[in-house]
Amino acid sequence: MLGTGLGQLASEITDTYEFPYGDIPNFPVSTVEGHSGKLIFGKLGGKDIMAMQGRFHYYEGYSMKEVTFPIRVMYELGIQTLFVSNAAGGMNPEFKIGDLMIITDHINFFPEHPLRGKNFPTGPRFPDMHEPYDLKLVELADEIGREKGIKLHHGVYVGVQGPTFETPTEYRMYRLLGGDTVGMSTVPEVIVANHCGIRTFGVSIVTDLGGFDVPVEVSHEEVQEAANIAQPKMTEIMREMIRRS
Repeated sequence: MLGTGLGQLASEITDTYEFPYGDIPNFPVSTVEGHSGKLIFGKLGGKDIMAMQGRFHYYEGYSMKEVTFPIRVMYELGIQTLFVSNAAGGMNPEFKIGDLMIITDHINFFPEHPLRGKNFPTGPRFPDMHEPYDLKLVELADEIGREKGIKLHHGVYVGVQGPTFETPTEYRMYRLLGGDTVGMSTVPEVIVANHCGIRTFGVSIVTDLGGFDVPVEVSHEEVQEAANIAQPKMTEIMREMIRRS
């Protein structure tokens, strides 16, 4: 799922064939700047892959079923591993803009749960979430990071509705609850992937900082700029993980 920070990876996919989201029945269309809106099939690192260039967000007005519909499609196509990235605000005082944080767990603050309603037969009514992000994939990323000299943090991602960025007090609250980064995506898709038995690996790019003594103003343009700077590191990690996994 080529969210913020992984767009560059699309250019490395070979033997491609692409479908605009608008040409796919029941697929939503992303309305956010920086999200292209194409489903790409091809090869990367010697593996057959399906790539979403652009994702859908709850704040765009879609229901959770619409936001996570692509994960259901992935399951039906036999996808076994989901790689996902996001841009996120950093609340951990050790983080700097442009850092990469491997997501080891998340806190769900979305007002609607993606599994609400009739249970899909892809998983149990009450799915276990003790390991939402695959530990073996986390270990593989750490190994690659050490080899490539790329610093990787670990931490907890807080998923919120948006579309406003957080107030200083909200940042501090999420930090007190155990969060290291906060953003407006990823959690719904990861929940549905776990329900489908798809193992998941996630990374946050720290694109802004909040919750500290001096409030910092942030814009979507600044978030995109920070994400673009971090793209080469993210691309190198993901490319090598796909090759080895």
